Amino acid sequence: MIWVSTVVQGILLGGLYALFACGLSLMFGVMKVINLAHGDLAVLAAYLALGVVAVVSIPALYSFVLVVPIFAVAGYFIQRTLIQASLNRGALTTLLVTFGLSVVIENALLQFFSADSHSLSIGLLVTASFNVGPQIQVAYLSLGIFVVAVFVLLGLQLFLSSSRHGRLIRAVADDREAAQLSGADYRHIFGIAAAIAFATVALAGIAFGMYSQFDPSIGSDQLLLFAFETVVIGGLGSLWGTLAGGIFLGVVQQIGAQINPENQILFGQLAFLVVLVLLPQGFTGERRTA
Repeated sequence: MIWVSTVVQGILLGGLYALFACGLSLMFGVMKVINLAHGDLAVLAAYLALGVVAVVSIPALYSFVLVVPIFAVAGYFIQRTLIQASLNRGALTTLLVTFGLSVVIENALLQFFSADSHSLSIGLLVTASFNVGPQIQVAYLSLGIFVVAVFVLLGLQLFLSSSRHGRLIRAVADDREAAQLSGADYRHIFGIAAAIAFATVALAGIAFGMYSQFDPSIGSDQLLLFAFETVVIGGLGSLWGTLAGGIFLGVVQQIGAQINPENQILFGQLAFLVVLVLLPQGFTGERRTA
């Protein structure tokens, strides 16, 4: 029964990983941009939420009302300036620019907040849980984050398939030149996609701040790696593949932690390498034949 509980905890953890990774997947799927600042942006969102709670005196649970719109606007602006300028010069330039952005964010956070750990306090919700059977305990916070991740992915899928701007994003992702000939400003569409990606990573950063402690270096040390592994395992550019990849990574990590707490991260890395060897296109990626 303890292994069933381990799998359940891994599934819930996978929801957090999927929430982290969906913005990374969206930016790659639309713009073919690998955002190396993704993890640091999540940490920045957590610190911004910390500041909002201190200044506005609202519960941490509602800080997303201010933080997510701020990140959406910032995402549009950064794409139209830094990222678009680097896209015009080549894919390697985008890697260098986003890496530089990561360094700037991390060092700025170290300068203003030091290397001390922080967390977003949400009271008893951190430890509150309920039992499913005699040995399976489910935390309300973990379940809430998983539900939010599913709703975010479902909302993104509906937006991309049903709305006018969503169809434009898909058209630009499929064929930028053809979309531009039909009258679509692909730069503006890229900006909308970046705004959505930044909004989701802000939501993920706030969720992580409630789930665990964070410091300025954790974005590049762990969060970016977990998000990247989730995207690759699930399949590049696939939103529901991102959820599958996050669940797979979360379950493997929890199994590793059950065997030995020191093996949690190691098991995730080994599973990632196995998927790369056996399914380099990921769970939902298309197989390519010669």
